[in-house]
Amino acid sequence: MWSEKYRPQSIIDMMGNEDARASFVEWFGKWKKGTKPLLLVGPPGIGKTTLANLAAKQFGYDMISLNASDVRNKNRIEEILSPILGNASILGSPMIFVDEVDGIYGRSDYGGAEALIKILKEPTVPIILAANSDLSTKMKSIKKVVKTIHLRPLPPRLVQLFLKKILKKENAKLSPGSLIKIISESRGDLRSMINSAQAIVTGFEPATGKSFESLDVESGVNAFFKANSIDEARSVLYSLRIDPREKINAFYSSVITSSISKSELDKMLQVLSQADMLFGKIMRTQQWRLLRYLDEILIGLYQKDSSVRYSQYNLSWPLLNRLRWDGKSIKELATILAKNMHISRSTFGTLYFPYMLFCIKNKKMNLDLEENFSDIIEKEIEKLA
Repeated sequence: MWSEKYRPQSIIDMMGNEDARASFVEWFGKWKKGTKPLLLVGPPGIGKTTLANLAAKQFGYDMISLNASDVRNKNRIEEILSPILGNASILGSPMIFVDEVDGIYGRSDYGGAEALIKILKEPTVPIILAANSDLSTKMKSIKKVVKTIHLRPLPPRLVQLFLKKILKKENAKLSPGSLIKIISESRGDLRSMINSAQAIVTGFEPATGKSFESLDVESGVNAFFKANSIDEARSVLYSLRIDPREKINAFYSSVITSSISKSELDKMLQVLSQADMLFGKIMRTQQWRLLRYLDEILIGLYQKDSSVRYSQYNLSWPLLNRLRWDGKSIKELATILAKNMHISRSTFGTLYFPYMLFCIKNKKMNLDLEENFSDIIEKEIEKLA
């Protein structure tokens, strides 16, 4: 992808936000044990992750990257970060980067925020956080223990110069209208702008009477399956300017969780398989011009009045619900029985548990279990029937 190919190789190569970058470098240069962690705030695609990566490279640190999903659970935080914070000298020169920290709060936040704040108060290694926004009330507790640097969207004139430089290196051209449209829709998001430019240069802009603004994943997938014609669906695909892998995954998870007939499911999975193989070939050979064929493959998913709607999961809701509510009890049961058998929990779950269920089903074994465990065992036995 051009967004990777033309990613800056040093902090000085980055565009815009000169004052913010100067403050960032000053913080790194003066860092010592106990220095307040840094919070980078700015819209997606502005360069927060790039800035952290380049700093690690230039200042000689080994960056450990985490996402909000990695730090929502207190036990998970301790499992990942405790070895780093307690053995910094042994591990070399680690630094911690937590992306999308504004997404740490939510239904799956099991003490993660509090555990993270405790670490932020007593840092033993450089810690950088990144967030799209710090305006929510839930971010107040984090902002109290960090130094905040804001990154602003890049001005259109600067963005235009950067894009023209890339096009020149790629020996590619865009019409003045397309150039203005891409820059306007990007709103300072460099990554989005570069991906959009590459999509046009390596693909095509569908000729259709109905136009769409650049769409997010959910809106794009839903608009595709609600389209009144194949031309409208093609236009939606074109407007869904996201990473190709993310696009394929979004359609896959939506298709696999929808209530459609087996024949329709089979047809759509065949299409997605072709799209996956094409993208795999592009990644192996780096022939990015083949990307122009991806949307033409995915258009095969279109069927008027289809009931498919966007879903971010690749498992059906009933199964996800069972994993969510039964998983904890199964894990507790496996921990107890594995300990009694002097084996690991994974070994018990993989090798022993299925045979144990079979023996209980055939009344060859009887375990004196608590009521909640007995219910779980009965559900698992039902699956063997």
